[in-house]
Amino acid sequence: MNYRMVLYIIGQMMKVEGLLMFMPLIIAIMYNESVLPFVIPIALLLGVGLSLTVRPPKNKVLRSKDGFACVGLCWVVLALFGALPFVISGSTATFTDALFESVSGFTTTGASVIADVEVLDKGILFWRSLTHWVGGMGVLVFVLAVLPRSDAKSGRLMHLMRAEVPGPTVGKIAPKISRTARVMYAIYVVLTIIEVVFLLFGGMSFFDALIHSFGTAGTGGFSIKNASIGAYNSAYIEYVIGAFMLLFGINFNLFYLILIGHFLRAIKSEELWSYFIIITVAVTTITFNIMPLYQGGEESFRMAFFQVASIISTTGYSTTDFGSWPMLSQAILVILMFFGGCAGSTAGGMKIGRVILLVKNAAREIRYILHPRTVVSVKIDGKAVDNETIRGSTSYLIVYLCIFVLSIIGIIALNGCDLVTGFTSVASCLNNIGPGLAEVGPMSNFGNLSGLSKWILSFNMLAGRLELFPILMLFSRSTWKK
Repeated sequence: MNYRMVLYIIGQMMKVEGLLMFMPLIIAIMYNESVLPFVIPIALLLGVGLSLTVRPPKNKVLRSKDGFACVGLCWVVLALFGALPFVISGSTATFTDALFESVSGFTTTGASVIADVEVLDKGILFWRSLTHWVGGMGVLVFVLAVLPRSDAKSGRLMHLMRAEVPGPTVGKIAPKISRTARVMYAIYVVLTIIEVVFLLFGGMSFFDALIHSFGTAGTGGFSIKNASIGAYNSAYIEYVIGAFMLLFGINFNLFYLILIGHFLRAIKSEELWSYFIIITVAVTTITFNIMPLYQGGEESFRMAFFQVASIISTTGYSTTDFGSWPMLSQAILVILMFFGGCAGSTAGGMKIGRVILLVKNAAREIRYILHPRTVVSVKIDGKAVDNETIRGSTSYLIVYLCIFVLSIIGIIALNGCDLVTGFTSVASCLNNIGPGLAEVGPMSNFGNLSGLSKWILSFNMLAGRLELFPILMLFSRSTWKK
C-alpha cells in the first residue's frame, strides 16, 4: 500500500470536513447557541489535516487495492470526527449513539437513536442534515472536485471514484476525474437549489427547506420534525419531496446526457425504465390496498406515492406509519428496500442496474443449460456486459447475503427482538434506508437497541454505502502490505 498517498488523501478529506463544519458553526452563532461542539472538532480536523498534507507525496500512484482501502479509511475517519458535535453538545447519551448518528448521516441512511429531534439546537440539526448532503454524492468525490489539477489525474484517482460512487459500474463523464467530479457536484447543487425554491413556495421556512432538501438530495431522511414530513400536513410539500426523491434516485450520468443534448439516449436507459415501471406497479398496488384506511383515492395515492418514493430511493422520510398498513403493502415496501435506486445515483440498496444484471445472467445460465452449444451474452442498453462486471455483481450478492444473515442473527441474539424487527433493522441499515418495521418502524427509532447492536448496524451502514468491499478490505492482512 502507498501509505503516504493514502494519508495525504485522508488529510485532504479531514480539511474538507473541518471547513464544512464552519457552516453549522455559523448557524449556532446566529441562534446564540454553544459553539464548542463545532470549534473543537474544527481545530482537530484542520490541525491533523494540515499536518498530513503539508508535503505532497512524491509517489502519487494508487493501485486498485490502495484506492478501495483509502475510501474505507476515509469514511471511518469521517464518521468518527463527525460524531464529536453530538458528543460535545450532549445531543446523544453515549459515544456509541453519537457514532451511530454520524454514520447514519454520512451514509445517508437516516436511522436515528434520538427520540426527540425538535429539542436539538439548530446548529446540530444543520450538521446532522449536512452530513446527508455531503455523504450522498460522496465526500471523496467532493475532494476530487476541489483538488488541484496536478493531484487529480485520472490514472491516479479513478480507483477512488470507483470505490465511492455506488453501482456495478462507474465511468467518467468528462475526460478527467476532477472535471467528472465537478460536473456531478454541479448537477447535485443545482437540483438541491431547485428543490429549496419549490419548498419555499409551499410555505416552508428557508431553514426547513434547506434541511429537507439536504436530506432529499442525499437520499438520507433526517428530518427536524419528530413526525418527519407528515408534520407539515401539506399535499404540495409531499408531492414535491416525493418527486425529488425519485429524481435523486436516477443515475447522474443521464442528467449529464440530457444537458449535452443526448435526450433520446438518456430516456432509452433500460435501468431508468425498469426503475419507473417498478415504482408504477408498487404505487398502484399499494394505493388500492390501503384505500380503506384513507379518505378518497387521492389521499391513498399520495400516501402510497410518497412512501414508495422514499423507500426505493432509500431516503427514509415518512408521512404516515406504514407499519400499520396491510401486510401486502408492507411486503412491497420491504422488497423495494433491496432494489434501491439506479447505479450512479445518491440512493442505496442493491441498485436496479445490478438487479437487472443478475436476473439476465440467471436467464442466460438457464438457457445455457437447455442449449449448451448456444453462445449468449448479457446485454444492457444493447451493449454486451463484460464477464468481470458480471462476476463482480455475483460476488457482491454472495457477500451481501452473508453479511445480511449474520447481522440478523446478531441483532436478534443481542436484543431478543422479534424477527420482523431484526430483519428490517438490518435491511434498512445495510440498504441505507432508515426506518424499518415493528420496533424500528417510521414512528420509532433505533435508540432501544443494545450498544453492540448499534456497532453492528453502523458497520452495515458503512458497508452498504460503500458497496461492501472497501470496508471489508480493511480487515484483510494483504491490504496493509507495501
